[in-house]
Amino acid sequence: MKLTGVELRRIRMPLVAPFRTSFGTQTERDILLLRVVTAEAEGWGECVALADPFYSAEYVDAAADVLRRYLVPALAGRPGLDAVGVAPALAPVKGHRMAKAALEMAVLDAELRGQGRSFGRELGAVRDRVPCGVSVGIMGSIGELLDAVEGYLDAGYVRIKLKIEPGWDVAPVRAVRERFGDELLLQVDANTAYRVSDARHLARLDPFDLLLIEQPLDEEDIHGHAELARTVRTPICLDESITSAATAADAIRRGACAVVNVKPGRVGGYLEARRVHDVCAAHGVPVWCGGMLETGLGRAANVALAALPGFTLPGDTSASDRYYRTDVTVPFVLDGGHLPVPAGPGLGVAPLPDRLAEVTTATEWLPL
Repeated sequence: MKLTGVELRRIRMPLVAPFRTSFGTQTERDILLLRVVTAEAEGWGECVALADPFYSAEYVDAAADVLRRYLVPALAGRPGLDAVGVAPALAPVKGHRMAKAALEMAVLDAELRGQGRSFGRELGAVRDRVPCGVSVGIMGSIGELLDAVEGYLDAGYVRIKLKIEPGWDVAPVRAVRERFGDELLLQVDANTAYRVSDARHLARLDPFDLLLIEQPLDEEDIHGHAELARTVRTPICLDESITSAATAADAIRRGACAVVNVKPGRVGGYLEARRVHDVCAAHGVPVWCGGMLETGLGRAANVALAALPGFTLPGDTSASDRYYRTDVTVPFVLDGGHLPVPAGPGLGVAPLPDRLAEVTTATEWLPL
């Protein structure tokens, strides 16, 4: 393909309810979308960077800047460009994996739409629907939490993930387990909120038979996670620490995790996410697909990824109405605790023009 240009589009999406984690509370999403235009087709990408650099070093304004000044120009004048060639072309720019992932996603979408192939087929999906879990933020009270969990279970979600932090961990987990029973698939996510010295406290979660504790320590503390894994019985899952297939292999080799959360934006794109999946599968380590409150565009790609054979745990691929009253695409609707894997060309979904116009705050055309 030869790119004609790339459109950067900022949209603002209010959340149906505030979403609180150990690093902050979100009430809306400031999202950067990319539209890649080629002679054959258009493709869409979604950058998962948040508005502020609290979850990771990346944030939306920085992603837009590096795309405008470095990443998009790096693809200029490449007549034989395909998605596989995007990462090597962008490699001279250090870091900025979320921005790179969005650009690769858009190029891959355009390539597959032009060829009439789906994301699922390209990535290696083996299922046409995937089981869905839901991430439940930190609440103001145990009662509020129990009501929220009950609502998600009534909606059909097959797994519950509770965000935790010091002071909001053992008590909410105990309350959920006592209220909804031992058969509930339950896990927790700390988003780096603890230290190795908290090992004995985190071990108090062991009696609740959790699927996993996700990213309890700082993302750079692989050694600490390995030490923690020897102290607590609950499996340790890494999220922010896994930035590539190579870091996944290193963490597994060092005994730092027994499960891996795969987030395509965090590792630089869906092709690298597939490599992370392959590395984990080779080591017998289960993976699941994490979420970043994506619109229907990112959700379509995540669902396709979650249909690969190594994704044996339900992911955070929630229905559209978990976060947004109205999505920018035809909404993803939960059916028996599952979402369908789009089968159409590329992502299998596209933005609804009227809805996209309603939420757009700015656009910028970058000719190539």
